[in-house]
Amino acid sequence: QVQLVESGGGLSQAGGSLRLSCTASGGTFSSLNMGWFRQAPGKEREFVAGISWTGGNRYYADSVKGRFTISRENTKNTVYLQMNSLKPEDTAVYYCAIGGYKSTYYAYEYDYWGQGTQVTVSS
Repeated sequence: QVQLVESGGGLSQAGGSLRLSCTASGGTFSSLNMGWFRQAPGKEREFVAGISWTGGNRYYADSVKGRFTISRENTKNTVYLQMNSLKPEDTAVYYCAIGGYKSTYYAYEYDYWGQGTQVTVSS
């Protein structure tokens, strides 16, 4: 059974940094794209960042470009999201997901999801 476990969320002041991690188990994921999404209260889940299975292609939402960096370590079945220059509008529950080798920006392209980790940014 595929399982994704996120960690690294918490509280940060505006301008601060947090690093999220997501480790997958129950399968082989080195040939699958991975992504991060987030959902703020009262809002729909939105794409944050995605990375191809090789790590050679990375995709970002316009709202986080230049501030967030996605990376992965296939030997550890882990994907990371380094978040810098955090803003209060980054406050949300962050989810990692595993898709297929073509998965990019859309939630429907991803098959497996973690339980989420809360990120709160104070002004």
